[in-house]
Amino acid sequence: RGGRMEVLKENKEEEQREEEEMKALEVGDEHDGEKTLSADQACAPNDIPEFDWSSIDTSQLPSSYKTNSPKEKKLLRVADNFLQQYAHLCPDREPLLLHPANECGIEKFVSTTVRPTLLPYTELYHWEGCASFVSDYLTMEPLKSPIAPPSSLYSPTTILKYQRGNCFDFSVLLCSMLIGAGYDAYCVNGYATHNICTMDETLQVCPLLRKPPEVPKEGEKKSSKYRLKPPPDLQSKFELQQEAKKQAETAAARDKMERKEEAKATEMEKPKRDPLYGLRVHAWVLVLSGKREVPENFFINPFTGNSHSPTDEQFLGIESVWNHRNYWVNMQDCSNGCKDLIFDLGDSVRWEFMLLGTDKPHLLLPDVEEEEELLDSDMDNAQEKEEEDRRFDMPPSWVAPIQISPKEFETRSPQGRKVILYKEAKLEKWAPYLNGNGLVQRLTVYADSHYSKVVEVREWFKNREDKLERREVNRQMQVTKEYFHPGHLLGLKAHIYTSMEPETERTMEFYNEARVDGLQKHVENAHEMTDYFEGRDDCLYLQHVEFGKRVKKIQIAGTRTDINPRPIVQIKECFHRNPQKPADEDVAERIFLIAEERINLTYHLKDKYITASKKNFQKGAERDRKGNEIIMTPEMCITYKAGSSETDTKLLHLYKLLQKLMEEEKQLKHEIWESATEILEILKIREDEEADIKLTVSIYDTERNEKRRQEYEAMDNLMEDNLLGQEEQELDYLAPFLLQIGNVEKMSKWQAQRIKEDCLTDFKQRLTHKANIIHTHLQKEVEELQKKDRWYQENQNQLSMEDEADFLAYCSETMFRIRVLALRLKREKQMAPQKYLALEEKLRKDPRLSGHLSHP
Repeated sequence: RGGRMEVLKENKEEEQREEEEMKALEVGDEHDGEKTLSADQACAPNDIPEFDWSSIDTSQLPSSYKTNSPKEKKLLRVADNFLQQYAHLCPDREPLLLHPANECGIEKFVSTTVRPTLLPYTELYHWEGCASFVSDYLTMEPLKSPIAPPSSLYSPTTILKYQRGNCFDFSVLLCSMLIGAGYDAYCVNGYATHNICTMDETLQVCPLLRKPPEVPKEGEKKSSKYRLKPPPDLQSKFELQQEAKKQAETAAARDKMERKEEAKATEMEKPKRDPLYGLRVHAWVLVLSGKREVPENFFINPFTGNSHSPTDEQFLGIESVWNHRNYWVNMQDCSNGCKDLIFDLGDSVRWEFMLLGTDKPHLLLPDVEEEEELLDSDMDNAQEKEEEDRRFDMPPSWVAPIQISPKEFETRSPQGRKVILYKEAKLEKWAPYLNGNGLVQRLTVYADSHYSKVVEVREWFKNREDKLERREVNRQMQVTKEYFHPGHLLGLKAHIYTSMEPETERTMEFYNEARVDGLQKHVENAHEMTDYFEGRDDCLYLQHVEFGKRVKKIQIAGTRTDINPRPIVQIKECFHRNPQKPADEDVAERIFLIAEERINLTYHLKDKYITASKKNFQKGAERDRKGNEIIMTPEMCITYKAGSSETDTKLLHLYKLLQKLMEEEKQLKHEIWESATEILEILKIREDEEADIKLTVSIYDTERNEKRRQEYEAMDNLMEDNLLGQEEQELDYLAPFLLQIGNVEKMSKWQAQRIKEDCLTDFKQRLTHKANIIHTHLQKEVEELQKKDRWYQENQNQLSMEDEADFLAYCSETMFRIRVLALRLKREKQMAPQKYLALEEKLRKDPRLSGHLSHP
């Protein structure tokens, strides 16, 4: 009874404390907005640097930012009229966000701030890419007052320039990109929880750590009645019952303890009580189904780029939505959050629209249609005027075209780095080429919520010359996993190891298509080595080697490992079935017991047989002490042939087979030694690659390739000059013209002058012809590009996203060829006079014409 009194007393004190906080909040909201902000100071992020928006330069902005057109002024009057009627009919509702001021202090209607734009990046053709880009590119700023919409709404171009903004700025930019990409998207002014409004994801599991949903297993097949019965169980049922009872009690105690710990952890992780619950203003994006094959409606939180269901409990209500065409006010009850909302914007009962010029049809019931037909034709003048005002079309957006350069798109986050804290995890992102090792993303997993004890580190790389894609380091198990893109020097696909020292436990996976031997996986430790193959002509798919201890170790200075190889104890090989051979002649497994000097062969099973044929050889000394060869004896081979009781008495065949196996054993030893050497080479190459990391640059990246382009041009010019000098030395320009006069030993001055002029004229014609050929190719490429552009303009509305991507790729390639041809033509025109003068000087000095030609 005393405990109940204490609980009631605590509940009463908590209710009184809540009432006092709400009263203080109301008083602060009425008298001083700064008090409201200070009350919520603990909820705002502390790591966001302050930015003075009043200091931004607006002098270079277009005139549409600084003035309103007549149509925009009329729209503001319509919005004021709509707001007065709304305040009169819904006095208990919060004021609507209709025409906040922009960065120039000019009031602009929110729908005209949306600027639909399709940016020329394939990643931004889908909503996931748009949402991810906006969340990464911009820095979040909290609202000045957490319970009121902002008094200003800047243009998306200004937000992109300074890379920061509040939730409304995020939403307008994201909505503009989604509408441009063909989605039916809307900006939403509503209410959400503290975690959503402040971008607090410390209680959320990182998306990279979420496990995929488990696929339900198919039911077990019914057992056949002809199935063999299991042997009888002779164990004591009483003892089994007692053991099961003890295990059940132990499991129940353990489960109870785990439930207590989970409940305690859940209670610790449970968010604190928010005094502003249900009052926090937030903006997000609504995407309706229909366009772009969207199956159902969903929300997008612009801060994180994650999608949410409209029934998500974190979204508590909606005041209004808008796009670039109209503005809608929600007239539905939000006491249960957004779960029961119906997003049919054509329903004028649930959604009150501001302008009649909307692409959403009105929901008209049959009774309403009959009443409209029975209305008198003479209507009140005021109603006619109001109807005309509401039929007013939305003016075009006042925002300048949204543009994002390739460098800005690649850099993403401000300064190219962004850090996100999740539940017991930290995610870091970098722009490509920002880190010298190619690191673009790193996920650090911790064992506690204080981010102190690291459990695992995952890293993602791009543009590495060694093709490294991902690295995972388990700090507890001290295991490192590396994954590679196709194209590595040695076909490496994955490398899992605990140490880079040789002859330690490791697993290597390869792209078997890129290897001659078809090696797919290599597993080794200090005593064993196993290779897995695929696609081999000899049907080999497994090779297992067991090693013994070294008798003597020889260490050489400067080397990491022993020179003498490990002694091989056993070699085991497994083969797939070769249908071209009989089953009892097709080896399935062969084991070379080197220490015991034995070789065991096991063949594949024949049809309808449960045992396989076998041959076990016992190797003898090839020669005795006198040097005589040992004759094959029946005791040296034990043969079993499935389905036959006869033994193979042809010792000659067995002798030849044994000789062949012994030769293959020697070859296998050599191959194993080469395989171990290759592993050492791979380890050495990996150490060298990590010590000197190099990044690759695309040939289309003109900014990063500028230095390389200059070096290439200088080298190309040098090589061309050398080749030109060699050609001039090798070619005899006078030979064809000397043949015309019969190669006379002495010629007159007139003949020498004529030969010189003919030679120069012919050389000039060849230079002109070469330039004309380049010019013809250039004109052809330009005409093809113009033709393709006209086709695109005519069919633009009917093209899919893939067709547009192909068109952009074609334009990029054609423009590259045009630039190359233009540079070649320009260079030929520049070099032609120099080549002509060089030939003229060479002819003047030619001994066959000397004495007759004067200096020009």
